[in-house]
Amino acid sequence: MESHPQRRPVYASAAARPRTILTTLVAAGALGALGGTALAQSNAVPLPGLVVETSKAKAKAKSAKRRAVQKQTPAPVVTEQRPQSSPTGAGAPILIEGRNSLTVPTTAEIQAELARIPGSVVVVPDTAYKQSTPATTIKDVLDYVPGIFVQPKWGEDSRLSIRGSGLSRNFHLRSVQIFQDGIPRNTADGYGDFQEIDPSAYRYVEVYKGANALRYGANSLGGAINFVSPTGRDADRIAASADAGSFGFHRLQSSISGTNGPLDLFVTGSWQEQDGFRDHSWGEATRASGNFGIRLSEDVETRFYFGVSDIMQRIPGSVTRSQALNDPKAAASINVTNDWQRNIDAWRVANKTTIALAPGTALEFGGFYNDRHLIHPIFQYLDYQYEDYGGFARLVDDRIVSGYRNRLIAGLQLHNGRLDNKQFSNGPGATKGTTPLSSSLDRSENLAAYFENSFYFVPDVALVTGTQFLHATRDRTDRILTNGDQGGSTDFNLWSPKIGLLWDIDRTWQAFVNVSRSAEVPSFGESSTAASIAFTDIKTQRATTYEIGTRGRRPDFTWDLALYRMEIDNELMCYDTAPSTGNCQVVNADKTVHQGIEIGFGAALMKGLVASGPSPDRLWLNLAYTLNDFHYDGDADFGDNILPGAPRHFVRAELLYKHPSGIFFGPNTEWVPEAYYVDSANTLKTASYAIWGLKLGFDNGGPFSAYIEGRNLSDVAYIASASITDLAAPTSALFEPGSGRAVYAGVKYRW
Repeated sequence: MESHPQRRPVYASAAARPRTILTTLVAAGALGALGGTALAQSNAVPLPGLVVETSKAKAKAKSAKRRAVQKQTPAPVVTEQRPQSSPTGAGAPILIEGRNSLTVPTTAEIQAELARIPGSVVVVPDTAYKQSTPATTIKDVLDYVPGIFVQPKWGEDSRLSIRGSGLSRNFHLRSVQIFQDGIPRNTADGYGDFQEIDPSAYRYVEVYKGANALRYGANSLGGAINFVSPTGRDADRIAASADAGSFGFHRLQSSISGTNGPLDLFVTGSWQEQDGFRDHSWGEATRASGNFGIRLSEDVETRFYFGVSDIMQRIPGSVTRSQALNDPKAAASINVTNDWQRNIDAWRVANKTTIALAPGTALEFGGFYNDRHLIHPIFQYLDYQYEDYGGFARLVDDRIVSGYRNRLIAGLQLHNGRLDNKQFSNGPGATKGTTPLSSSLDRSENLAAYFENSFYFVPDVALVTGTQFLHATRDRTDRILTNGDQGGSTDFNLWSPKIGLLWDIDRTWQAFVNVSRSAEVPSFGESSTAASIAFTDIKTQRATTYEIGTRGRRPDFTWDLALYRMEIDNELMCYDTAPSTGNCQVVNADKTVHQGIEIGFGAALMKGLVASGPSPDRLWLNLAYTLNDFHYDGDADFGDNILPGAPRHFVRAELLYKHPSGIFFGPNTEWVPEAYYVDSANTLKTASYAIWGLKLGFDNGGPFSAYIEGRNLSDVAYIASASITDLAAPTSALFEPGSGRAVYAGVKYRW
């Protein structure tokens, strides 16, 4: 049994925290409170509602009853949309009875709001995964969203790609922007990680594919994911859960919430530890987050957010293809010898205020500050201190103009950051050297302005137009010049327009089409020391996307179908002069194409098998299928080769029997029928695989729920994740084995 790592030392930040940032954040919240108090003296009107059909009884139901209703409906895989025409036929919004929070929409409200986007967007409610899985990784959340490929690596780390985004990012995350409660969680230069995300802490998750993330000013190829927390007004007053499973997995989670007149509070925390399937993959994570809301009047609310994370994780590392398939538990020898780890201490604070300025018009604004300290002994001993801060404002105006409905969204987003990075030698047992081998101060600035307008030129069809302007700068000061000056600066000014049509065919069925541009500014990690390419020479990754699709939700059938084609200039791709290491050096390719088909659907195959009545039992099929066709387009080196890093076909399916008493059980499968390449030269592949599991549980929406889940029950040795390069060798250490047979169980109780 390997010993657990000692508690890592805490190093002082290389620079004092910018007090002016925190002062600005507090002032923003105070301004929201003062402005709200003043507005409370005016003739207040409720915040404009969204297009959602609901009865008063359902709108005023208790939290547990809402959950019970949700459990009787099919597991959602698409955005719920129920378009409703006004008495004038102009599609005016309906006010929702009993709206709890102005700053945080309910699940039904956000589903209806995102149904106004003429492109593929998905809302994943917590009822889809929290009561029936360990809910510890982003894969648990996004398993049944087509178009997303989540490749587990070790612990909670995964490679995430939306429509082929970020395939060249072998470590950490790029090309998908992560938000928490609408507030950025990536660093300002575009880098990201999942370790600070606790899936059990959120009410729902919003997924915006590609340029459909315009509403948050997102500027990445893959789009954006927003994790949204409950509030004290819709969360269980007290909740607790315990989970345990294979490979030394243990998890405890609890939350409290409450209200007192205009005040509400929600706080949640979790502790998790696991030895891991592979050697040298022990990890521990302690996380807490929450929010505090003040309802200043009927049309003004301000909310403060906070979060802390303390994460320790050993890294087993990538191995060769043969090792991954024949000895999947073994770690890379260098990782064990030098005790490779990724350890994070982080905290954040933020504020968001919403004001209903007039019927149909609402303003949202706020600010945030994120602090992250990364201690990362790998090939070198990395000591990185991140500080990110910014502000945002968004105006929504929904009204009838000359008999036609028009909905305008306009916003600004400022996201700046500072990275103080130092790299030392790393010796046996994660021994930190005394002299920095490299050190720089990296500064990033991003200012995005955007608008999107939906004009219903006929009652059921909207013309949607929009654009985004991004001004970004990257500046590096190299503090060690013995190997030359790696510093420099660059700036970008980019426009990304969009046009589309949204057709409400009936009250449960929509179709959409759009053409959009996106732009992704390179991060500081994009450069090639081997090819002597500085980060200032890396170009912006630009894409034009054509998309058409349909989505709908009916009692016994749901669907989400999208076809898309991305034509990309200067895609950020991985090249490596030492293919055995997987050390990715990112440069621009010339032209590439990402295109594919995304199919998500759920269907009641049988009903009333042993229980009839208004809520019969049912046998429910939930399926997500993704076709990926990613290739070079006449590249000078690789011609029309297939882009490495993603399977051509990916299938995730579940057949679940649901009884009105709350009992559910059934099998599930994950299938990659064709191996995919790991190099641009198309010489080395992964291996195809199919794994299956079983699930049994109870959740009737009441205080108690429980589950037991078996994964990879046939104990298949397979490759779950792979790094990429330009030209691989048979001995290239690029592969991450998937976990073997595992069983997890958990109980949850809420008061």
